[in-house]
Amino acid sequence: MNIKSNLMYTKSHEWVEFIDKTTAKVGLTDFAQHALGDLVFANLPEVGDEVTKEESFGDVESVKAVSDIFSPLTGEITAINEELLDAPETINAVPYEAWLIEVSNITDKEELLDAKEYEIHCAKEA
Repeated sequence: MNIKSNLMYTKSHEWVEFIDKTTAKVGLTDFAQHALGDLVFANLPEVGDEVTKEESFGDVESVKAVSDIFSPLTGEITAINEELLDAPETINAVPYEAWLIEVSNITDKEELLDAKEYEIHCAKEA
């Protein structure tokens, strides 16, 4: 399992990369993509949509099931990774490059885990 030390993580297996204090990218972790299996569809929100901390903003479909994606942040979506709409399997291949959304004007965030804390969390779930 690959865990990047420069990212923050959620207990629901999303990663967060802060661009600055009020803007961040969000994606699914290596742990999540392994658990989900081969991804065949990604349903992402629209630019301009609001996201709320700990609420679903989209979903991904694998050969196993459909799974909600939860926002670790409250803010406004300023970009989506449109490449994933045509190639959701990119999340399986390079989960830390396959960001889902960019959130700006962040006003709230859930308690995020650093890489070491996330590694411990994953070990408990394995």
